[in-house]
Amino acid sequence: MSLPRCALLWARLPAGRQAGHRAAVCSAFRPYFGPFPAAQWRVHAVATASSSASGGSKTPNTSLFVPLTVKPQGPSADGDVGAELTRPLDKNEVKKILDKFYKRKEIQKLGADYGLDARLFHQAFISFRNYIMQSHSLDVDIHVILNDICFSAAHVDDLFPFFLRHAKQIFPVLECKDDLRKISDLRIPPNWYPEARAIQRKIIFHSGPTNSGKTYHAIQKYLSAKSGVYCGPLKLLAHEIFEKSNAAGVPCDLVTGEERVTVDPNGKQAAHVACTVEMCSITTPYEVAVIDEIQMIRDPARGWAWTRALLGLCAEEVHLCGESAAIDLVTELMYTTGEEVEVRNYERLTPISVLDHALESLDNLRPGDCIVCFSKNDIYSVSRQIEIRGLESAVIYGSLPPGTKLAQAKKFNDPNDPCKILVATDAIGMGLNLSIKRIIFYSLMKPTVNEKGEREIEPITTSQALQIAGRAGRFSSQFKEGEVTTMNRDDLGLLKEILNRPVDPIKAAGLHPTAEQIEMFAYHLPDTTLSNLIDIFVDFSQVDGQYFVCNMDDFKFSAELIQHIPLSLRVRYVFCTAPINKKQPFVCSSLLQFARQYSRNEPLTFAWLRRYIKWPLVPPKNIKDLMDLEAVHDVLDLYLWLSYRFMDMFPDASLIRDLQKELDCIIQNGVHNITKLIKISQTQKLLNLESLSTRTQTQSSETLRSPARRTRSTRRVENKAAEPPCYKAGEASLASRLVQQGLLTPDMLKQLEKEWLTQQTEPSKEGTASYSKGTRRKKKEHDSD
Repeated sequence: MSLPRCALLWARLPAGRQAGHRAAVCSAFRPYFGPFPAAQWRVHAVATASSSASGGSKTPNTSLFVPLTVKPQGPSADGDVGAELTRPLDKNEVKKILDKFYKRKEIQKLGADYGLDARLFHQAFISFRNYIMQSHSLDVDIHVILNDICFSAAHVDDLFPFFLRHAKQIFPVLECKDDLRKISDLRIPPNWYPEARAIQRKIIFHSGPTNSGKTYHAIQKYLSAKSGVYCGPLKLLAHEIFEKSNAAGVPCDLVTGEERVTVDPNGKQAAHVACTVEMCSITTPYEVAVIDEIQMIRDPARGWAWTRALLGLCAEEVHLCGESAAIDLVTELMYTTGEEVEVRNYERLTPISVLDHALESLDNLRPGDCIVCFSKNDIYSVSRQIEIRGLESAVIYGSLPPGTKLAQAKKFNDPNDPCKILVATDAIGMGLNLSIKRIIFYSLMKPTVNEKGEREIEPITTSQALQIAGRAGRFSSQFKEGEVTTMNRDDLGLLKEILNRPVDPIKAAGLHPTAEQIEMFAYHLPDTTLSNLIDIFVDFSQVDGQYFVCNMDDFKFSAELIQHIPLSLRVRYVFCTAPINKKQPFVCSSLLQFARQYSRNEPLTFAWLRRYIKWPLVPPKNIKDLMDLEAVHDVLDLYLWLSYRFMDMFPDASLIRDLQKELDCIIQNGVHNITKLIKISQTQKLLNLESLSTRTQTQSSETLRSPARRTRSTRRVENKAAEPPCYKAGEASLASRLVQQGLLTPDMLKQLEKEWLTQQTEPSKEGTASYSKGTRRKKKEHDSD
């Protein structure tokens, strides 16, 4: 090859490669200029490692680094320049060189200096090898160095710069680790709110148990101020303060994720606003701010909202209401802002006592009783058994629409209504004023999700027990004393112990990455999915001991759900922060459909949504229908939530709100007749009323044992419950075997016998008596599975 041809090929190289890879290309000119010392590459590589290897006190979790795909190069329009400069490569020889390179300990150690641990090094090498072996033509620099190694004119270690370049292509996080650490540095949250730091705020902590008047005193200060903001944990509480404030002659607006109500007919904002804590403004100045249930600052999913409100609200006075367990943490956090905390302690206004006897049977129910369950199956089962006894009950659980919850609460509170019993989940713990005389814990075991996102069944905490028990005998109700007990005798001792334990002090406050921080991450890692960006952000984040990064599993779930839909990062982030119940398939599929419509720039109109939800909807005929209607209500909530973020694409919020009110009425009627729906569902075998608490009652007395033993006990009972009954000659009866296995207690067996006799004396609506007996026998057998 002539020297002019070499010069022409050299000129074709990009300027960066002329400067950065001059040594490799110069080796091609060895016939004209003499040998070039290839060992200089090794010196350069070691020097670069010592100067560029990223440090940091926290080693990143490299399992979160998802490799990108680097496609092999196809034929080049300019031909194979490297082959023209040297010669075509022998792929067999190249493979031997690459295998030798991979096995060298020195190379592996050098890779570790650049952040390539054993796993990343292996993945990067496999990709590097595939790229070289499958490419039709390689870049000139790497072609030349491979050729030199084949002729022993260079060392195999000289491949490292090219390998590292490839590794940074498939793992771009290696190139910008220091920048990512700076972006995800969450160690001084007070500095995020310069407006709040510019004023000297007065912090007042109203501490006390449920029904102590702490929130009342804070609200009085709020109402007497020239301007104020109330931040509550629930839409119901925000609505309550909104109505109270306006009824007291203090104009107040309402702001929740799904609703904006301005009392001024011209749309002018009032000086007071009641909002859910996530929606509070941290730039608007107020005279008084009230943050309710401040102990929720420790909530693993929502705690960030209370942290943001506490540190960021621009108010002369900030009134906090909550448990005393939060006092120390709040005091420490305010110390970092230079603000002192005044603590005002309150005592419960009415007495409450733990009874010395359990309810044991639903025959012992009295007016004003509330049975607290921790699963829908228990709600349905208890409601049905109460109806069998000729009593009427109200039902409240978390997934009911707010209007239905209020209607059920009103029904229960009305002294002229025949409904005197309430069956509810811990949704009654806050946000509803209920006239309860006695709280009865149907079970003390509650499904929870731990910090790893794993589902567990554990006894309720002292904080939860106090919050629920405190609903009995409220000051404003007709009952001036409250009582607490359990359904089962074996649980009573544990309940007393839980209630007598001191509430654990809150150790840390939640934090959450902002959209701006995630955008900066995406700038450095443009080809990384949003879910993976979140994982890497959390892994790289640095927090002080007083803070923690909130669990973002729900956000990641939504991100993965809509990952394949083409959306800008900011729009994708907003869709992923939309509150959805990921246990509801229809709600999840609706988020996906809404995102798809948005990506097509097709507005989601009233007519489109009516067709989508198949309106008009008919009243529920069974429990499954009722649950489907609740899911549709959640979908309408999702539409309204998005309508305030993307008004042009979700244009018919007012019409959808009217539609939602109609649906709320349909659901209210369904819940009013819930026992009939339960009965029909049982008949149609659409509902399995085997309650979780039935399987776990016998564990309650053992909950103080080691977690490992409790876990083994849970698994053992569940495994036994899963075994199908085998009927053999000489075996004990099913009832006696269930008692032996711990699935029934003798008292529960007596209760079942009593219920059986009650059902036998009722007129059969399902068919003949013999058919009814056969059905019930099959149901019992199924429940033992």
